[in-house]
Amino acid sequence: MDHLVNRQVLLVDDSMDDAELAINALSAYGPVEMITVIHDGAAAVDYLQCRGVYAGRASGNPALILLDVKMPKVDGLELLGAIKSDEKLKTIPVVMLTSSREQSDIVSSYRLGSNGYVVKPMVFTEFVETMRKIGAFWLKVNEPAHSRG
Repeated sequence: MDHLVNRQVLLVDDSMDDAELAINALSAYGPVEMITVIHDGAAAVDYLQCRGVYAGRASGNPALILLDVKMPKVDGLELLGAIKSDEKLKTIPVVMLTSSREQSDIVSSYRLGSNGYVVKPMVFTEFVETMRKIGAFWLKVNEPAHSRG
């Protein structure tokens, strides 16, 4: 488990319930403190750019971003585009984690550089299992790119 200590996850989702379920499932792969939850895209931009209320946060990029599509202020697709067009952020894996099955959202997500598109299951046990699979791959198996700031 030691190699997971520095694997921070940024979860951007406006649903408090979905965020709580995701945290519970991902906690199997490391401490809950490794998961930062932000509830809108504008605040996520501030977090990633270390500005505003996040100006004093520890430097470094998350190892994974889990991103909802439908959110207030800045939606997930806009945020994804900003991440993948930023030289300092573009290597961060981004998995869209959303209830949207709209083909246009799926296509746009991949065109903008998403590393995956997962539709949130509506059944509690299926959602938890989906989050465990995401955690197993992205936090245990996958080797992240390390930024050289």
